[in-house]
Amino acid sequence: MDPTRLVVFDCDGVLVDSELLASEAYARVFARHGGVIPAEVFGQCVGMKQADILAKIRDLTGLTLPPGAESEIWPETEALFATSLAPTAGLIPFLERLGTARCVASSSSPERIRRSLALTGLTAHFGDAVFSTSMVARSKPAPDIFLHAAAAFGLPPARCVVIEDSPYGIAGAVAAGMTALGFTGGSHSDPSHGRRLLDAGADRVCADWHAVGEALAARGFVPDEVPTVGGQE
Repeated sequence: MDPTRLVVFDCDGVLVDSELLASEAYARVFARHGGVIPAEVFGQCVGMKQADILAKIRDLTGLTLPPGAESEIWPETEALFATSLAPTAGLIPFLERLGTARCVASSSSPERIRRSLALTGLTAHFGDAVFSTSMVARSKPAPDIFLHAAAAFGLPPARCVVIEDSPYGIAGAVAAGMTALGFTGGSHSDPSHGRRLLDAGADRVCADWHAVGEALAARGFVPDEVPTVGGQE
C-alpha cells in the first residue's frame, strides 16, 4: 500500500457544517415562490451542485422556480452562513496537526467555497489549493475534480485520500482510483448516513476527526513529505 501524500477534503458537510443551512436557504427561496419542499428531499441532494439540486427537487417533487429565481439561492445561503456557519467539530485541531498535505475539492462554486472558508477561519489552512467542479468537465460522481486535484500536486491518485460526506463524492473518489473515507461528523448526518457511504464505496466511515486521523495513520500518512500545488516538494 502506497503511503498517503495528499488529503482531499470536500467542503460542505466535511470542512464546514453547512448542509442544514443550505437546505434552509433552498426551502426559503422555494417558499417565497409558493413551493414547500419536504425535508427528506434535501438528504438526497447532498454533494450536488446547484443545477443538479434543482433538477433533483424537480424530479422528486415536481417543483420548479420561476425564471431567474435561482439567483436568489446564493444570497439567501450567504446570509445564513454569515450568522451561523461553523467548522465541523474538532476540525481546526486536526488541520493544525496535519501539516501541508491538503486541498479542497468541492461541487460548490469557487465563490461559495472561498466565502465558506473565510467565514470559518479556514482560508489559511488551504491557501490556493481550492478546486471546484466548475473547473472540470463533469461534476461528482465523475472523478474529474479529484483527478484535477491530484494532477495539481503532481501525484498519482493512489497516493491520495478523499474525505467526503456524500455518496456522490465517495463514488467520484473511488472512480478516480483514490481511497475514500466517509465522514459523518456533520449535523446533517442521520443513522443511515454511514451505510450509504459504505454502499457507495467508502473504505471506512469516520464519525469525527479523531477517527479520520486514525484512518490516515493506518495508511502511513507522513505530512512532512508532501508536495505543494504545482508538484514541487
